[in-house]
Amino acid sequence: MSCKKQTETVNVDATDQNIALFYNSELERCITFLDSIAMSNTTAERISYYKKARQHFKAMEPILASIDKNNYKSLNAPNILQVQEEDLTDVKIRNPFGFQVIEELLHDEDEDEASLRNALTITSDRLKLLQRNTHIKLKDYHLIWLLRDQIMRTAATGITGFDSPVLGQALTESQYTTQTLIALIDICKDKFSSKAIYEDLRASFKEGIAALDSDFDTFDRFGFIKNYTDPQLKLVLKTQEDWNVSFPFEMAISNNTSSFFGANTVNVLYFSDYKSDTLYLKQKEIFGKALFNDQVLSRNNDMACASCHIKDKAFTDGKKTFDARQVRNSPTLTYSAYQQSFFMDGRAGSLEGQVVGVAENHDEFNLPMDSIVRRVLQNPTYQVAIDSLYGRKRIDFNIRHAIASYVRSLNSYDSKFDKNIEGIESSLTAEEKQGFNLFMGKAACATCHFPPLFNGTVPPHYNDTEVELLGVPGANDTINAVISGDLGRYNVFGTKQRKHFFKTPTVRNVNVTGPYMHNGVYTTLEDVVDFYNRGGGKGIGIHEEFQTLPFDELNLTIAEQESLVAFMKTLTDADFIEK
Repeated sequence: MSCKKQTETVNVDATDQNIALFYNSELERCITFLDSIAMSNTTAERISYYKKARQHFKAMEPILASIDKNNYKSLNAPNILQVQEEDLTDVKIRNPFGFQVIEELLHDEDEDEASLRNALTITSDRLKLLQRNTHIKLKDYHLIWLLRDQIMRTAATGITGFDSPVLGQALTESQYTTQTLIALIDICKDKFSSKAIYEDLRASFKEGIAALDSDFDTFDRFGFIKNYTDPQLKLVLKTQEDWNVSFPFEMAISNNTSSFFGANTVNVLYFSDYKSDTLYLKQKEIFGKALFNDQVLSRNNDMACASCHIKDKAFTDGKKTFDARQVRNSPTLTYSAYQQSFFMDGRAGSLEGQVVGVAENHDEFNLPMDSIVRRVLQNPTYQVAIDSLYGRKRIDFNIRHAIASYVRSLNSYDSKFDKNIEGIESSLTAEEKQGFNLFMGKAACATCHFPPLFNGTVPPHYNDTEVELLGVPGANDTINAVISGDLGRYNVFGTKQRKHFFKTPTVRNVNVTGPYMHNGVYTTLEDVVDFYNRGGGKGIGIHEEFQTLPFDELNLTIAEQESLVAFMKTLTDADFIEK
């Protein structure tokens, strides 16, 4: 046997080549400064090298996050134990690594040298692996996605301090990532037919960088989103039209996004496994609404979805728990579709799957899906809907799909806040604006409740919905607090590192969805803010090894706490405001 050595000719586009040169240069510098940390003798010198390494990593961020989402996520992960639960036989527990871990270790008073060196080695090795294996080939629509994602990322997580846990360099780091966007459109300058669009986009990025040169606690995030994020998104939309870009499909962020808080900015169908099942969608929503309100779906004909999810209460029920048999509060269904897991413990992977959980729960419908199918088919109106909308196929699934389609429609985006940030009206008070800025900054709310959805699904890719351990007490007691007995996510797979973990819900409509927390322990928003201000469970004497809140205490003044509550009340949709 013999073989001939073949040489493969790769045609490298000039744009790709220049982007690769930029990316590899930043990557090389990042590795150099990161490796210098281990060779340094003083803490000050190590932190100096870290800041430089981090600067070049953030300069890489728009490109890396676009071409290799998984490695970007790993390298930028928070210093929290990583738990992956696929099924009972496949649970993986991993220690985090990457820049946030290194940042915290460099500032650790105990100076755990071994842990620091291990994190440095793993992070450097991963970066060197990227250096050896990255091949950049971007079509025009990839470049548009890259620009749009980074603009969204900056507004959603960059300016909140999400990934700068100790140094608080979020605004400076957002300048680095925006400077990269300028470099990229400079590389792509010849693609623009309209030089005005190129110049306007470049100018907006430059002006945004200047605006980011600010104190973290006093930075006007409301003004930044209105004056820079939204204009940049509109200019990207003009850019894709100028380049005559066509997209093969739509990701989580709509291909026609023109504003950060727009009603169609986040593509709700991205969160469904059945994205193509959109034929007669409005009629399916109407059919689903009828099923949602029908008690025939329960064993004793005495319970419907609407029993626990009342429309006037933003689809909650206003109770700590529905009845004595329930152990958890009924969450709002508004904006609930924008998640990758469902139920408070995340045990269902879709809204359609959640319906099965309710049907088979002995304390809820207590009726298997095959029995529900028989009951639905006994209704002549429902029979017609099944036949005309679904062709009488997969009846079990299609009943669930109809209900899920209705739930996916419960997103109005017409709150006072939405109307103001979108420029429809100008009625926010100074206190309410300050509350938003606190929510997004000093109070650290947005590091878990990510805008624009204000839930725990991480933008801009929206692939993960976070679960958190807050240390919620069983009773509203700050003196002798004891953690709630509900083990949350632990009950799904029995992973001890997930005891008392619950999914992060949306803050939209929160003014009408009390009482709060998974067990309804707090009756007012003031109680909730006080809990977080104290540092969660840890602040009231509950000590859990894996608590995920980023700070011990927030040190908010009474006036700041009041501003936070005032802002959250502006997130109430028009349908739920008392007339």
